[in-house]
Amino acid sequence: MADDERPVLVTGGTGTLGRALVHTLLDAGRPVRVLSRRDRSPAAPAAVEWVVGDLLTGVGLRPALDGVTAVVHCASDPRKPDDDLDAAVQLLLAARAAHVPHLVYVSIVGVDRVPFAYYKAKHRVEEIVEDGDVPWTILRATQFHDFVATLLDYLSRGPVALAPAGMDDQPVAVREVAARLAELVDAGPSGRADDLGGPQVLSTTELMRTYLAATGRRRPVCTVPFPGPLRAFRSGAHLAPEHAVGQQTFAEWLRTRSTR
Repeated sequence: MADDERPVLVTGGTGTLGRALVHTLLDAGRPVRVLSRRDRSPAAPAAVEWVVGDLLTGVGLRPALDGVTAVVHCASDPRKPDDDLDAAVQLLLAARAAHVPHLVYVSIVGVDRVPFAYYKAKHRVEEIVEDGDVPWTILRATQFHDFVATLLDYLSRGPVALAPAGMDDQPVAVREVAARLAELVDAGPSGRADDLGGPQVLSTTELMRTYLAATGRRRPVCTVPFPGPLRAFRSGAHLAPEHAVGQQTFAEWLRTRSTR
């Protein structure tokens, strides 16, 4: 399929993962089409075909899906998890009507085990994809380096850096997830693909100390219990140590970011 001249449609193509995937596909010589609610971004590569549409209403989906070889559904909004469900329904209905040959959905490790609202929504989207009568592939990945860094930045803004007690994480490079998604596009409908986890499972204390050292912040690190939904992550259900196939460690990613 690598020489298929039909475009790959990327939803969420302006997001962290979507941008990386667009560049990965273009580098592989694949035509790329991006669906966005907004007019073309000045930062978008010239080779990208841009379609304005809305996943929540279905407006613009028909031209976006016309003649595609695959759809990679990256669009998501953690702030409005219910919108993810509505968007998935609209996309699957339109993809089925357009006879789309392959839909790839990127999810998160642990969505079926962590009782967190956003995770529950992602799991429900998986079920919508599986029942949507469109040939599908689902990839679950652990948290991105970028997300972990954003969280650590927030928790270290005061005089003391806070680390959730009893929690580990397994951050993975966005570019590696994008590369795996591109491989799955080429592979064709594969059902549930193997999970993709980062190379290291680290405690939040280790992650915080690594982040502080890389950013030059001098703070004592205090482990504190985090109430509410975050407790669900203490079980490690969001980790995939048996699929630690990522290559770039969190420390290596931080060093790369600091040299940009």
